[in-house]
Amino acid sequence: MTTTDQSSIGQPTRSAAPALPPVVSAQEWQQARDELMVLEKQATRSLDALAARRRRLPAMRFGNYEFTTADGTTTLLDLFGDNNELVVYQFMDAGPGNQCPGCTHFTRNVVNLGTLAREGVSWAHISEMPIEQITEITAREGWTMPFVSSRGTTFFADNGVVGFMLMVYLRAGDDIYRTYTTGSRGVDRLMFLHNILDLTPYGRRQDWEDSPEGWPQEPTYG
Repeated sequence: MTTTDQSSIGQPTRSAAPALPPVVSAQEWQQARDELMVLEKQATRSLDALAARRRRLPAMRFGNYEFTTADGTTTLLDLFGDNNELVVYQFMDAGPGNQCPGCTHFTRNVVNLGTLAREGVSWAHISEMPIEQITEITAREGWTMPFVSSRGTTFFADNGVVGFMLMVYLRAGDDIYRTYTTGSRGVDRLMFLHNILDLTPYGRRQDWEDSPEGWPQEPTYG
């Protein structure tokens, strides 16, 4: 008897190869790879320089906020735990009964928070969604990271969030400072899945990508 993997039903197959890159000799391939390596090294050094500049960003004093949890309440300061640094992902509120697909896709890529904590950085999800909706989503997805509701507070507006955003905070005692924020492609570049797909011949297969003629592509949010 054949067993069908129910998780694959309705999902597009991506095993077929509708197009191939130019096929060359080993020597020609190595030359092309070496040329690309030069550009990759330049990009790496540019990212190192950006990270160095990011570490030199000034901080702005930020307030404490009280959030709703499944069990009661917590505060922004509490979310630091024993660490002095905190990264927060603002999960978009898509309305009653809805679950933001982009934020869901990002959250499914969030792993190794224990290792992050051992490096001195705590992580939390915060959303304007009511806590009942958050609890339903986390139970359905099997997520265990801290995920709290900022509904009824000015946290969302005070961070200047439009849709979704990733924020970084630093504390000194009970004083909280905001040190960094990013959104859109700044969040996109953090994802394991996208970083791996960017190494493959067909990339993310999204229609905004600059790919050779005949490469498989589909609408980004299709």
